[in-house]
Amino acid sequence: MRYEEEIRTAIEAVIEAVKLCELVRRDTPSAIEKSDKSPVTVADFGSQALICRALERAFPNDPVVGEEDARMLAAPEAADILAKVTTYVGKWVPGATPDRVTAWINRGAGAVASRYWTLDPIDGTKGFLRGDQYAVALALIERGEVQAGVLACPAMPVDTGAKGVLYAAVRGGGAFMKPLTGGAPLLLRVAEAGDVGSNTRFVEGVESSHSDQELQRKVARLVGITAPPLQVDSQAKYGIVASGQAALYLRLPSPEDPDYRENIWDHAAGSIIVEEAGGLVTDMYGKPLEFTAPKMMNNRGVVVGNGMIHERVIEIIKEENRLLSTTS
Repeated sequence: MRYEEEIRTAIEAVIEAVKLCELVRRDTPSAIEKSDKSPVTVADFGSQALICRALERAFPNDPVVGEEDARMLAAPEAADILAKVTTYVGKWVPGATPDRVTAWINRGAGAVASRYWTLDPIDGTKGFLRGDQYAVALALIERGEVQAGVLACPAMPVDTGAKGVLYAAVRGGGAFMKPLTGGAPLLLRVAEAGDVGSNTRFVEGVESSHSDQELQRKVARLVGITAPPLQVDSQAKYGIVASGQAALYLRLPSPEDPDYRENIWDHAAGSIIVEEAGGLVTDMYGKPLEFTAPKMMNNRGVVVGNGMIHERVIEIIKEENRLLSTTS
């Protein structure tokens, strides 16, 4: 299989990071506010440290473009936080020191290159803090195209009644899911592209400020989806679409921040998993997502679905934008 070593390393690193995150979550984590007002936790830092360490050991020449860095941990008033991160990382890396942990975290502050990894150590930190859905997301990108992706969703239900699902995909090799606790992999396939039934669902984010939920629900109704939306934190939404549990995921720009551009680490891993499961992932204009910079500056919004629904959604959004422009 292409990228066999890469996908194996990524899966092992992400599973190790998930174990750290779940340990922190059992210890009732608290959030720290970053400069952009978004929350970060000890688990975010610990997860990034473990994954960047694993990538450094296996692929020392590959840069990592991650969500976090250790700048705020360098402040004297953050010494207790850094000590906690080091303690958690030390459970998997005996002898870990604050300096080494800081260096591993900062390895995630790399630059986009012809080949690089992008990492979200905890996608959906608010969901993590609520005890709800979150994901650890890691993807390999070469020449601007995602080649491999791993997505771990510890709160995703499993048929056995347990929780925790790992999704993974390699370009041209299909996508699969399996329980985080182990077991046989199951090939993923998006919902059939036939008629939309009354039980067809679409997914959107929980935070109303992150997208235009009113427009998303209108688009879903116009495409024939009448069931209430599934509101889910993180890239777990990609896993839900890839496994056929929903036919559509919409993330359309919020009216509160119409010029917002998406971060690559919020979509790279999920996008290849849906694509390799037979789905389509584009922006709201039908353009492929670009992974040539940390922000997807040439894309607006995200539309994820099977072929027939996806094409219809793009047409509806185009018409909605035309109507809006003629009335403004």
